[in-house]
Amino acid sequence: DGAWRDADPAEVQRRIDAGETYTYRFKVPKGKVVTINDMVRGRISWDVEATLGDFILLRSNGVPVYNFCVAVDDALMGITTVARAEEHLTNTVRQALVLEALGFPLPEYAHCSLILGEDRSKLSKRHGATSCDQFRQQGYLPDAMINYLALLGWNDGTDQDIYTRQQLIDAFDLNRVTASPAQFDQSKLKWINGQHLRAMTKEQFLPFLEEALLVDGVVGKADATLVSHVAGMVQEKCDLVNDACAILTSCLDYELAETAKTCEEAAGILGDDFVTLASAISDSVGKGEFPADMTADSFEKDFKDWIGALGKLTGRKGKRLFMPVRLALTGNLAG
Repeated sequence: DGAWRDADPAEVQRRIDAGETYTYRFKVPKGKVVTINDMVRGRISWDVEATLGDFILLRSNGVPVYNFCVAVDDALMGITTVARAEEHLTNTVRQALVLEALGFPLPEYAHCSLILGEDRSKLSKRHGATSCDQFRQQGYLPDAMINYLALLGWNDGTDQDIYTRQQLIDAFDLNRVTASPAQFDQSKLKWINGQHLRAMTKEQFLPFLEEALLVDGVVGKADATLVSHVAGMVQEKCDLVNDACAILTSCLDYELAETAKTCEEAAGILGDDFVTLASAISDSVGKGEFPADMTADSFEKDFKDWIGALGKLTGRKGKRLFMPVRLALTGNLAG
């Protein structure tokens, strides 16, 4: 309330000597106006005397307040640009006053808008995962998260959505950050994650896949050969790394007999000497004849040659060959 703003120094000292608690406040000059040119929001001015008043620098317990510490710390570290949430605007005016009083130059400020949930309220824990580790556990990739977060309130003037880290570093400009609040879209994040996941080399994907399979308990121990085969089978079908667990579990738990009960087409295939065909496939795989490297440039040709040879061996062709082979290899009749 300004009661001690112009108090008699002798009275102040008497009370201090008597052991009364006290604080140190910043004495705001009358009529003071603070103006910054925010890189996101443009020119912002505060009538400090009317909106702020004399604010505390040092608490009664001797501990300096946040805004005093931050201002001094930024100045001593030579900080030139401060980018933070719009919620810090009220802190900025205090820090600017402290910096000015101490003779330090003001850094450039960029106050970014809040991120909103899909219900247009401020993003919080009730909207789901909020920590990086939670997103990692759900199967999101680091590069995908960086990519998506960079797009919240920023774009480079193009329609591009997928960026590598280096592309973001090269393209990012604070002057293209918008003042409008961004909405966190879980569906778009998942789509971006799928794009990054499928763009990975098999070698890049393997450690993420192995961790997911072990954590989910799909496999009991790391087996490089198995994980490599699984990677080739699931990578193109996954949006999240954890999707691989459901796909592999579905394959391992697949019951042909149950399929036959509910699917007339599957029942017909199983009734057409399927055991003999399945045995021929198993023998061929065991002899190393099956083209296992699905990433090889020659895989499509090699697979056609292999299935052609299998058809000659079993006396099958056309749908009578392709459909049971599909069922034996994938457990599905489509896809």
